[in-house]
Amino acid sequence: MTAPHTVAPQTAPGVKPELTHPCARCGAPVPIDTGLCERCNPLGLRDVSSSQVHGIAIAGVFLFVVVLAVAAKFALAGIGPFEAAIAPPVADTGGLTLTLTVTNKGSSTGQSTCQVTDPADRTGNPGAFVLTPQIDGGETRTFSQHVTVLGSAVRPLEIECSGP
Repeated sequence: MTAPHTVAPQTAPGVKPELTHPCARCGAPVPIDTGLCERCNPLGLRDVSSSQVHGIAIAGVFLFVVVLAVAAKFALAGIGPFEAAIAPPVADTGGLTLTLTVTNKGSSTGQSTCQVTDPADRTGNPGAFVLTPQIDGGETRTFSQHVTVLGSAVRPLEIECSGP
C-alpha cells in the first residue's frame, strides 16, 4: 500500500502566482488588496482604507496622551511652590552634611527636588541634587542630607527647590 500522492498546482511558465493573505473574518485566501472574501462580504462593500485604520490608531494615541495630561494636572494640583533655606554645611567623612529647611507653599502634600550649588564655583558644576521628604501643604520641614559631589570644604552654598 502506498501513500496518496498529492500534486502541487502548477502555474504557467512566466506567470507569477497571485499574492494572497487570509480574510480578516474567516481566514480564507483573498487577493492582497482585499480585506474580506466573497462569503464574508457578499455585497462587495468597500473595505476600510489603511489611512482610516491608521487615523483611528493615531487618534487613539492622541486621546490617551490628553487623558494622561489631564490626570497629571489633577494629581499635581496644589503642590508647591517650594521655598528653601540652607544652614551652613558641616564637614563630614568624604563630603558635607547639609541641613535644609523647605516650605511647601501649596495646599497639597508633595516633595521637591532641590539643587544645592556653590555660587563661587565657575566650572559649571551642577552641584548636588537632594530630594525632599513628603511635605504637607503649608508646612515646613527641616532635614539633613550627606552629599559628596560638593567636596568636603565648608563654604557658603545656595539652594533652589523646584516643584513637581
